[in-house]
Amino acid sequence: MTRTPPGSAGPAPAGAVAGRYVLLDQVGAGAMGSVWRARDLRTGEVVAAKVLGAHDSTTLLRFVRELSVRIAHPHVVAPTGWAAEDHRVVFAMDLVRGGSVDQLLAEHGPLPASYVVLLLDQTLQALAAVHAAGVVHRDVKPANLLLEPTGRGRPFVRLGDFGVAVPVEDVRLTRVPGGVGTDGYMAPEQAAGAPPDPRQDVYAVGVLGAELLTGRRGAPPPEGTLRPLLEAMTSTDPALRPPTAAQALERLRRIEVPASTQDRPWPFVPDRLPPLPAASSRWLDVAIACFVATILLCAAATYLLLS
Repeated sequence: MTRTPPGSAGPAPAGAVAGRYVLLDQVGAGAMGSVWRARDLRTGEVVAAKVLGAHDSTTLLRFVRELSVRIAHPHVVAPTGWAAEDHRVVFAMDLVRGGSVDQLLAEHGPLPASYVVLLLDQTLQALAAVHAAGVVHRDVKPANLLLEPTGRGRPFVRLGDFGVAVPVEDVRLTRVPGGVGTDGYMAPEQAAGAPPDPRQDVYAVGVLGAELLTGRRGAPPPEGTLRPLLEAMTSTDPALRPPTAAQALERLRRIEVPASTQDRPWPFVPDRLPPLPAASSRWLDVAIACFVATILLCAAATYLLLS
């Protein structure tokens, strides 16, 4: 999810989508649409709502596929609900407030090795759950790794954006020969259009690890205890990589990466979302009041009819 600069967001559509989601303010944009902070009138929670933009049948099918990914795991951001009304299709997910690893790299450059190990561990935990569900993510990269706002404490990563994820046994949506994913993070066979395979996600995490340590995408892994594993994960031969994220995680946890006195302080992960605008809060109060009033009226009418 890309953070929208202040003042660049358009006005929120009027009313609640399908009577459920009140779109409050735009907080990002992705390949398939915009991302809003929204109130779920059914639960009362503030959530992130992805709104599908201009689309054709293939884009709509990918959007529906992303909606179908319901993987319950602390390090995965998966859809929690959806609504459709006329031309608008929306699905909701947890609101993650600390930005992305991409933003962290842009602000801090190379990250401390002790911090990188935790980011890789949590990313591989997420992918282990994804692979266990029979799904390949196909777009693991810093921009799709979201962070909870933990300050200078232990990081908490959540893998998101399943827009091009696909079940291993499912049909492919590629219209022309070529890879589906992001250049620089795709395994060679993925870029060549090979069927989805968990080892392609393992390759992307290997590229990610080297980038976190060096601050440069595509850089080779630097000297250190992590280098042999990262080189194995980014092997051009899929057979030489760990076959799944779970096995890569097992190997990672056998590596000792002690924090030395030279290890830089961990980066600060702030809460990047501003308070809700006052106008949005007032509209929200009115919307909730109307929603509750509607339920009460329906209950009263039902009681009278049955009396």
